[in-house]
Amino acid sequence: MQGRLQGTTRRAMLRSAGAAHALALPALLGLGSGAAHAGGQVEEPLIDSVRSALSAAIRNAAPPVPEFPTVQAQQQYQSWVYRTRSLLRRRRPEVDDWQDFLQTVWYESKRAGLELSLVMGLIQVESNFRKHAVSNVGARGFMQVMPFWVRLIGEGDPAVLFRLQANLRFGCVILRHYLDREQGDEFMALGRYNGSRGQASYPNAVRAAQRNWHYVA
Repeated sequence: MQGRLQGTTRRAMLRSAGAAHALALPALLGLGSGAAHAGGQVEEPLIDSVRSALSAAIRNAAPPVPEFPTVQAQQQYQSWVYRTRSLLRRRRPEVDDWQDFLQTVWYESKRAGLELSLVMGLIQVESNFRKHAVSNVGARGFMQVMPFWVRLIGEGDPAVLFRLQANLRFGCVILRHYLDREQGDEFMALGRYNGSRGQASYPNAVRAAQRNWHYVA
């Protein structure tokens, strides 16, 4: 069973890495100080094949420029950006422009095969859209990534987690990894992301926040 799950994880993460070419406790978690109080992922042993697949998924930090197969797809993206930027400006009026953030969320979500609304809901719960948020257990940035991930599958410098694309890349790849480990069970994967696997409060909070970001073109 373990071997099957590990193989599934490796295949899924390698698909996520290749997809770059084809191109997730609501508001109280983000305080004025930039602090965040979400839980943190638990460091678990990774077999070599999984570590290699995750490392490959983290690499290739090409500029997060979306590609669109049709004019209609581009128009849908532009409509999503316009609507979502308006919602973010109401939530965080002190931030002038959300263009780079939204472009990167779109790119990294699609690259990892994740729903945009799920990633946006997770970011709302984890950091309330604060780039430099730090939790009481040391998780960092928009998606509150634990620094041990940089040691396990990155280049070792946790400061990278305060960079926009790097934080979203790690967060999306980690969530994809947990979904694969849980065989697509979103409830269990979200709990694992928060370090509270099997408990309802965190998945329920993310799903509630996710409803704010659903968009139908």
